Amino acid sequence: MVDTIAFVGLGAMGLPMARNLVQKQFRVVGYDVRPQAVEALAEAGGHGAKSAREAAEGANYLVLMVVNADQAEEVLITNDALGALAPDATVILMATCPPERVRDIAKRVEATGRTFVDAPVSGGIAGATAGTLTIMVGAASEVFSKSKPVLEAMGSKIYHLGEEPGQGAVMKTINQLLCGVHIATAAEALALAERAGVDPTLAHQILSGSAASSWMLQNRGPRMIADDGQVTSALDIFVKDLGIVLEAGKSLRMGLPLAAAAHQLFIAASGMGLGGKDDSQVIEIYRALRGKKS
Repeated sequence: MVDTIAFVGLGAMGLPMARNLVQKQFRVVGYDVRPQAVEALAEAGGHGAKSAREAAEGANYLVLMVVNADQAEEVLITNDALGALAPDATVILMATCPPERVRDIAKRVEATGRTFVDAPVSGGIAGATAGTLTIMVGAASEVFSKSKPVLEAMGSKIYHLGEEPGQGAVMKTINQLLCGVHIATAAEALALAERAGVDPTLAHQILSGSAASSWMLQNRGPRMIADDGQVTSALDIFVKDLGIVLEAGKSLRMGLPLAAAAHQLFIAASGMGLGGKDDSQVIEIYRALRGKKS
């Protein structure tokens, strides 16, 4: 019998992830607050639902690709998608959430007799579309093994970090520290090139082929130089994610000064009204700070 997967959160990454599950011959029932996203899944061969609970009714798995832990709890508890699942179902939380919140959600899921997989992802829209996401998993070994075919339909690099939910979230937190700092430093470098009169396109080409390169410089740099309006990841995502990073540092009594500086830049950019723009547009903070060249 084909497993039924309830998929809640059909956003820029969630929708292509759900489509990949359909292509792997799973029965996918999806829900999103945007009806057009649900329609898009149905057009791809999935099934649409009018609520999270309806999507979860009798499902073997519930994949949550929502924005944060609050939304995950709303779906599971407030909307009672958890209670609608099959008695032996597995909840797979793939959103970026604080480790402590993940552990709390896992306990609530497991208290019902169901199992839980902590599985945040990295790879952006391109990875979600191609099915090449990096997935960082914290779950009991037997639960991980059972869920692996579902995870492999969405990602090509699956890492089992340990037996406890929250361990995947910890690794994703570390990942987001580097991502946020790399974007901020790329913006600083390209803004300096602009200020110094260096052709930013040429500067980007040189830096991308040098020891100074990073994946974020290569990927975000062109949109920093000329914003094409594309949003691969909203700037406000890093306001949230770097906040999670700093909370993790605080709980471990470890200072994270570079993460804190990057966080302030993203907060300032959000305050300028850029929160819904692509995260590459954090460069506008530097453009605002530099003023006119005298």
